[in-house]
Amino acid sequence: MRNKELNRDRVSFFLITLPALVLYSFFYIYSVALGFYYSMTNWDGLSKAFDFVGFSNYGKLLTNKAFFSSVSITFRYAALMVLCTIIISVLLAVSLNSIRTFKTFIKSVFFFPAMISSVAVALIWDQIFIRALPSLASALGVQTISSPLGDKTNALYAVLFVNLWQSLALPTVIFIAGIQSIPDELYESSVIDGASMFQQFRYVTLPYLVPTISINTILTLKAGITSFDYAKALTNGGPARSTMLIGIKIYTDAFGDTPKFNIANTESVILFLIIAVLSLVQLSISSRSGVNKA
Repeated sequence: MRNKELNRDRVSFFLITLPALVLYSFFYIYSVALGFYYSMTNWDGLSKAFDFVGFSNYGKLLTNKAFFSSVSITFRYAALMVLCTIIISVLLAVSLNSIRTFKTFIKSVFFFPAMISSVAVALIWDQIFIRALPSLASALGVQTISSPLGDKTNALYAVLFVNLWQSLALPTVIFIAGIQSIPDELYESSVIDGASMFQQFRYVTLPYLVPTISINTILTLKAGITSFDYAKALTNGGPARSTMLIGIKIYTDAFGDTPKFNIANTESVILFLIIAVLSLVQLSISSRSGVNKA
């Protein structure tokens, strides 16, 4: 009797998850497989006829300077994003966790940018850079400041700033949760031993935040490598291709004036493999953290 109930429950669970499995298989697994297939053709995205060319598209990318330039810009952007996110969000988490009055309100206000659409944030900051920044400089009587988005040296950092302004909230919340999981007895013991605030941070807080830092590092790195919307809305890859992230290059190759859908799919497959490796690293770190906590 019990075996029949277990089998009935298993069938029920399977039927409940079946619609999600079908939708996931069609919209993700099938799409990924189809994209990989198109990466081995010469299809331009418009023609009805195309030929299978094997891995020749991957060979072309090995000699494509624009592709390697885009990859270099993307990894530089992602590395800067990781560095800034970890340092700033840890400091913010420590500061916000020490607040005693209006704690919930302040945290809610701080988290508010994460609730806005990334494209909307980019468009708002675009107007700030173009209109408000020069006007502010003029009102303060300092040298006229032009929009950093029009300078190939500073455009990438301007895009990074906007990205950080919105994306710092989630890593900070994760760090706050990590700080709150640290036993109070450790801080009490350090105070008795005469440890300063910096020493408490160095020898108590940071060691306990190592697993959280690892997770946030991988998540931020993945977000930086796949970043698209901020640079697309702010600069569209310019000026002089200084913000041509890999996501924008894939979009341009697929939907530009001369569509190269096969090359765009090849670039997407390479990006997919990079993210897959980072995801495996993240899962490994997560499992180790779980074992250590257990």
